[in-house]
Amino acid sequence: MRILGHLFKNNSIWATKIKESDPDFFIKLSKQQNPEYLWIGCSDSRVPANEIVDVMPGEIFVHRNIANLVIHTDMNCLSVIQYAVEILKVKHIIVCGHYGCGGIQAAMDNHEHGLIDNWIRTIKDMYHSCRERIDALENDKEKVDLLCELNVIEQVANVCHTTIVQNAWKSGQELAVHGWIYSIKNGILKDLNICTTSLDEISQIHRIK
Repeated sequence: MRILGHLFKNNSIWATKIKESDPDFFIKLSKQQNPEYLWIGCSDSRVPANEIVDVMPGEIFVHRNIANLVIHTDMNCLSVIQYAVEILKVKHIIVCGHYGCGGIQAAMDNHEHGLIDNWIRTIKDMYHSCRERIDALENDKEKVDLLCELNVIEQVANVCHTTIVQNAWKSGQELAVHGWIYSIKNGILKDLNICTTSLDEISQIHRIK
């Protein structure tokens, strides 16, 4: 019960498989971290970044939280973005939500959920501002899925509004911010066709001179 031996066994099998295909993999990996991508995703256990896009350890720098939020007072998320952009020099930031997100569903009801209510307040505010469009849909699944998509779009904007990303653009650093969404039901990613690559592509009020 305390040791969780099966997980250590799984780890040993996994590491052995990797070394069989590339004996020097872990030696090379231990000497550098050079990912091209920062993934900002949901903490949902069914949405693991590396597995979804089928890449090896070392290729994606990952930050996950409930409902893949980028909140401007969240020092954890901002520190991850800063490290990824300024130190690792990633070329792509991917905000990836998923359909049927529990955080989104919780924000759409009027029940108390405890501490998390403070975290998802920004989603509730978004729902309030878009409620006419969302409630025009016929069923609850469609409503939740639309808000999941709108949330990704909002978080992409929040990433772009940070001084970290804007300073990178001003310095000429190559950096694109993408919005994707994932379906747990079929394992397929969908590009929401939101990709921001420069200051000129964000609203004037949010640009920092």
